[in-house]
Amino acid sequence: MVTTSPTPPPVTYTVADDLSPEDLRAALVAGWRDFVAHPKFGLFFGAIFAFGGIALFFILTNRSGITWLIPVIAGFPLIAPFVAVGLYEVSRRRELGLPMGWSKILGALRGHGDEQIISMGVIIFVAFSFWVIIAHLVFSVFAAQYGSGAESIDFFFTATGLTMLGVGSVIGAIIAFVFYAITVMSLPMLIDREVDFLTAIFVSLRAIKHNTFILCVWAFVIAMLLAIAMVPGFLGLFVALPVLGHATWHLYRRTVTPIEAVSSPYV
Repeated sequence: MVTTSPTPPPVTYTVADDLSPEDLRAALVAGWRDFVAHPKFGLFFGAIFAFGGIALFFILTNRSGITWLIPVIAGFPLIAPFVAVGLYEVSRRRELGLPMGWSKILGALRGHGDEQIISMGVIIFVAFSFWVIIAHLVFSVFAAQYGSGAESIDFFFTATGLTMLGVGSVIGAIIAFVFYAITVMSLPMLIDREVDFLTAIFVSLRAIKHNTFILCVWAFVIAMLLAIAMVPGFLGLFVALPVLGHATWHLYRRTVTPIEAVSSPYV
């Protein structure tokens, strides 16, 4: 007689519906503590993000001009969540008292061996590329109306240039929010749990639905801190990115709770 091991019950995930500004403050404090406790990892991932931004700046400045530079710089923070995957693993290991090591931290990019994080990485790349193309199209439409001189900085201070910036900002904000909504909880969750990326995205969207105001405030905090950190030659990202990455992990832990269930994880 062949015996089979019982199938473990599926796991569903509840999301908190009572996040407050105090939770954001606590997440930032915890994120800073994680960074200070293991700065070499934070500085490493911060350096990747910073030097990536510097490289893009010089390449586009020398070869493509302002028509591509502005949309790329504006959309550059979109890839921050994927760079922060290693930071989530640092926070997870510190929380559980597990040993740290470069192989273990960098290995987090592989997820649980099921390529779910790689799938999210593809989504991130597509979203970034989509934003750059859309932004370039917006620029091209308004530049065509303005005529010669649209490649100069002075163009952005004209009525046409200011209108273009307004339209581009609205479109960019919509794309950025959708992207934020599907990644803010899903990427930490893919590090924490063996789930498929669609389940993780679904849970992230539920978290946004139940805590719209507070998670919008968190999105604003992330955007402002990253933007400020990019001003001094991207060097502020050495600290801002790791602190925000660690803080996002702690906010995820406050928000998402797994529970054993007999129902589908999509319930």
